[in-house]
Amino acid sequence: MRLTRREQLPATPEEVYAVLTDPAFQEAKCAATTEGGAYTAEVTPGAVGDRVHTSRELPADGLPDVARSFVGATLTVVEDYVWGAPAADGSREASVDLHVKGAPLTLKGTLRIVPDGAGSAEVLDAELKANVPFVGGKIEKAAAEPINAAIGVEVELLRGRLGG
Repeated sequence: MRLTRREQLPATPEEVYAVLTDPAFQEAKCAATTEGGAYTAEVTPGAVGDRVHTSRELPADGLPDVARSFVGATLTVVEDYVWGAPAADGSREASVDLHVKGAPLTLKGTLRIVPDGAGSAEVLDAELKANVPFVGGKIEKAAAEPINAAIGVEVELLRGRLGG
């Protein structure tokens, strides 16, 4: 299942990147999306771009029964963003790799920050995949809603940090 989002942000790509790779922002994002569950957040500087790694424990309440049979009462969502160097126009791109521990559910794609008017746009283009015969589509649809909700929370936090 294709998952795409484009969010307008009131800052330059460089400013957006600085917030997205700020450990305090990643901690705030995890705290806001875990509903009291455990989490870790790490930002590791790289040669050309940073690596952001988070792990969050979330309730599995909204998942179909077949999905809960893989993960139990909670699920651990692991996210990795590996950022590349800035382009001449300031844009950046990260590879996105999200998976759920113990379940055949992944989200792989790219996250780009591009100049857009007076600010920038954050563009996610990814494939959500549940490798489960016969019911994979149901699991993907069920997982898309909480993933989109978590992205919405992150974008609002990001806008707040950027002053917009």
